[in-house]
Amino acid sequence: MSQIALPTSIDQTVQMLGDVGYVAGRDIATVAFLALKLGRPLFLEGEAGVGKTEIAKALSAVLGRRLIRLQCYEGLDASSAVYEWNFAAQMVAIRTAEASGDADRTALKDELFSDDYLIERPLLEAMRPQPGGAPVLLIDELDRTDEPFEAFLLEALSDFAVTIPELGTIEAPEPPIVILTSNRTREVHDALKRRCLYHWVDYPDFDRELEIVTARAPEAAERLSREIVAFVQRLRTEDLFKKPGVAETIDWAKCLVALDAIELSPAVIADTLGAILKYQDDIQKLQGSEAKRLLDAAREGATG
Repeated sequence: MSQIALPTSIDQTVQMLGDVGYVAGRDIATVAFLALKLGRPLFLEGEAGVGKTEIAKALSAVLGRRLIRLQCYEGLDASSAVYEWNFAAQMVAIRTAEASGDADRTALKDELFSDDYLIERPLLEAMRPQPGGAPVLLIDELDRTDEPFEAFLLEALSDFAVTIPELGTIEAPEPPIVILTSNRTREVHDALKRRCLYHWVDYPDFDRELEIVTARAPEAAERLSREIVAFVQRLRTEDLFKKPGVAETIDWAKCLVALDAIELSPAVIADTLGAILKYQDDIQKLQGSEAKRLLDAAREGATG
């Protein structure tokens, strides 16, 4: 597989991302271009649903690289992120050796702790050579993990190598393209951030979000798309437990297209609120005349 060249300018980065449906502002295109050019990890923080994960997917698609995703969660440790041994297969090998009377324990041990019985997890996979070049390693929602895992990750990203006690150190022949994301449910340590280029991904303005909806939900009529974006932008100014992200805007647009809606109305909004709001308390706030008030304000914004 031929390797696709990295972009040579910020404008080319914008264009390449746009070719795969990611509408990038110049700010995020700049930091993505620098991360690729300098070979530095890219740390993206922002609210959920603003496109942090999507940029890793877009870079993977546009560069023809494999996307390897490490989904973080509470309690994730280094072993789970790097490798584990296939204990079931090892036990079968041990029973087979015992049944055949093979007494060479040293040879059996070497066989049991070889690549044949190794289950590679995302960090180890990212260190291996891949078709088309070094993969894109997405470490998603890092803020869900704890400080010990951050410390381990700091070492792994500094040397682009991981150590397996039974096999030794495995170093990446070519460093992966690393994207880390955080929803900022807690602060990530400065030591890890210093290893990365940092960017805060904010909610887009009206024009940018309209461009995103047009690209991701092209079936929606222009008037409907403008009303959707204006309504969601207005909704984000309200006192909500969880403000809708761009992902919810796109989902809502697709839902309305599936319902053959050509414009917003209080009834349509009430029927489809579950596409943009994920908490009942937030949904209750838009009952009655509140949805109409926001819709009227949104239409003023859309026409403006």
